[in-house]
Amino acid sequence: MPIIAAQGLTMRFPGVTALDDLTVAVEPGVTGLVGANGAGKSTLIKILLGLLPPTSGAAQVLGLDIARDGARIRERVGFMPEYEALPPDVSATEFVVHMARMSGLPPTAARERAADTLRHVGLYEERYRPIGGYSTGMRQRVKLAQALVHDPQLVFLDEPTNGLDPAGRDDMLGLIRRIGAEFGISVLVTSHLLGELERVCDHVVIIDGGRLLRSQAVEAYTAASGSLVVEVEEGRDRLGQRLHDQGVAVRPEGRLLVVDIADEETYDRIRDGVADLGLRLVRLEQRRHHIEEVFAVGSEQPHPVPQGAPR
Repeated sequence: MPIIAAQGLTMRFPGVTALDDLTVAVEPGVTGLVGANGAGKSTLIKILLGLLPPTSGAAQVLGLDIARDGARIRERVGFMPEYEALPPDVSATEFVVHMARMSGLPPTAARERAADTLRHVGLYEERYRPIGGYSTGMRQRVKLAQALVHDPQLVFLDEPTNGLDPAGRDDMLGLIRRIGAEFGISVLVTSHLLGELERVCDHVVIIDGGRLLRSQAVEAYTAASGSLVVEVEEGRDRLGQRLHDQGVAVRPEGRLLVVDIADEETYDRIRDGVADLGLRLVRLEQRRHHIEEVFAVGSEQPHPVPQGAPR
């Protein structure tokens, strides 16, 4: 049974259509929601939380109707907003306990859950410091903790890696993987960095101008291509020239050679070339597609991704 199901969702503001007859179903697991700024991602999340009534259409979250059961949906769903909304003069413990109490947990259970959740997100040692003295990465972890503290069945994470350096992004992505794999909580995560979604998501939903562009398993996006990636320590150009002279389609790409697979003999030619030239082979693997390629394909469709979409 889908955890999210939308049927013909439309949301119109004066002069703007944020969602346009959107129909999509999301199964349990970690799902990425992709779209350019203004594509309707934040509007969709507000509607699914029962905070914003759509102009038309219907949707269900965890089997509950958004029009009638908004409060019950918010009891079972956690939300990590993109925007900064943390009080600077209270500690992470005080804030997360307060959010647990707001979700209906009694005082003792709220304190226990807050301590456990802050430990899970890596803030246990810093939990009594005022949030105002936290780094961007620590504040993002506080927002994640408050979304998880009431043990929801589903969490909405809106751009959780915003403002983080590469190490911070890796840490946050690791936490998202744990939420889905270890805690058994389904996740709907938005990001404009599509490579991040390839790393953590089971499924990706792409919307464009409020309409569904694609909904598909990540494995389908990232299927193996018809090319090989070859990396040698030195002698890239010599190997490339040899393969070219043998009629193999090859092109340099940074330190790599990208070789089109014509037949099984392509592998033999690469192996023999490396051996005959006395090169050290670092990597030989089949290239995989990336989610970004969907936007290049989508730009040729009747509803192109608008300028500024992530590529």
